[in-house]
Amino acid sequence: MSLPESARLLADLVAVPSPTWHEEAAAKLLAESLPRFGWNGAHLDGVGNVVASRGTGGKELVLLGHIDTVSGGPKIIIDGDRIQGRGSVDAKGPCCAMAVAGGFVPIQRDWRVTLVAAVGEEIDSRGARFRMPLHSPAACVIGEPTGSDGVALSYRGRVLFSFESEDEGAHRSGSPGPMSAVVMAASSLFDIAKNMGPGYSTAVMEMEGHEAGTRWGRIIIDLRIPLGAEQESLDLMLGETAAAFGVSLNVIEYVPPYGVQKTDPVIRAFRTAIRDAGARPRILAKQGTCDFNVVSPWGCPMGAYGPGDSKYDHSSNEQIPVSEFLRGVEVLKLAIPRIMELN
Repeated sequence: MSLPESARLLADLVAVPSPTWHEEAAAKLLAESLPRFGWNGAHLDGVGNVVASRGTGGKELVLLGHIDTVSGGPKIIIDGDRIQGRGSVDAKGPCCAMAVAGGFVPIQRDWRVTLVAAVGEEIDSRGARFRMPLHSPAACVIGEPTGSDGVALSYRGRVLFSFESEDEGAHRSGSPGPMSAVVMAASSLFDIAKNMGPGYSTAVMEMEGHEAGTRWGRIIIDLRIPLGAEQESLDLMLGETAAAFGVSLNVIEYVPPYGVQKTDPVIRAFRTAIRDAGARPRILAKQGTCDFNVVSPWGCPMGAYGPGDSKYDHSSNEQIPVSEFLRGVEVLKLAIPRIMELN
C-alpha cells in the first residue's frame, strides 16, 4: 500500500525504536522531517525533546506529545490499512497527527503554536518537566490515544512507592524476615485500596529480595488515585501501613490527579471538531496517568486527544489503521483553529 505523506511520517517514526532513555535517533528523524510539514526551527532541546514552532503572537498553544515508548513490542509492519509497531498508538500516532495538522492550519496573528515531542513520558516525564518553566500557554493539547472520536478531560494520578526491609539474618522458623514483611505490607495495602472507593487501584511494579546471611526485600507499588484524592491522607495511610509491618516507606513519585470541565474551551473545540468530521464525540475520563497531570500547574484550558485505540497501548500487537490516523489529523485540523477562536 502506498501511504500518504502524513502516514509515511508515522510509519518512518515507528520504524525507529525509541524506548525511554534511547529516544535520540527517533527525535532527530522527527526534527528533520517537521519543516516538510510547515514547521519552523525544529530542534532538540537540553533534554532531547523535539521542539518546533509556528507564528509569532503573544498567546501560545502548546501541542505536547511524547516520542518515547515502552520497550519491546512488535516490529514495524505495514499491512493494507494497518501500521503495526511499538509506538504506533502510544504515542507516536497522536504526536505525528499533531505535527501534521499543526503544520497545516493557519495561525492567527495574535497566536503562536509550539509542538513538543517529549522524551521520558513513560517513566519520569523528564521532557515535560523540563518544558514546564519555559511556557505559559493560553491552551494545551496533550497527544494521547483517545480514538479519533474521543477527547479526554481527566486522568487519574498515582503514588509510586516502595516498602523495604532488611535485617542481619535469622532463621526463618523463628523470624519470617524482611521479604515476608514487605509482602504482607503490600497485601494489606491492596486490601485497603479495594475499600477506598472507585478510582483506586494498585499494581506491583517490581519486587526483589535476597537471603544470604543478611536478608533484604523490596516491593515497588503503583497506586492509582482518582480526582479528589488528598495527598496528606494518602501519606498517612501508607505510613501507617509501613509501620504496622515494621517496614520502611519510600515515596518515589507523587503525581496528582487532574481534570477539566466539559465546558473547557479545548474540550468544546474538540467536541465540535469531531461532530464536524462526521462522528459523535466521546468524552473520556482516562484511568492512566500521563503528561496531562504533570503540566496541570499551567492552569490553562487543556484536553487530551489522539487517534488510536488505547487497548493496544504497550501490547504485543500495537497497531493503528491508517484511516484512523488520517481521521485524527482531520479532526485536529478543525480543532486547532477553533481553540484559538475560543480562547
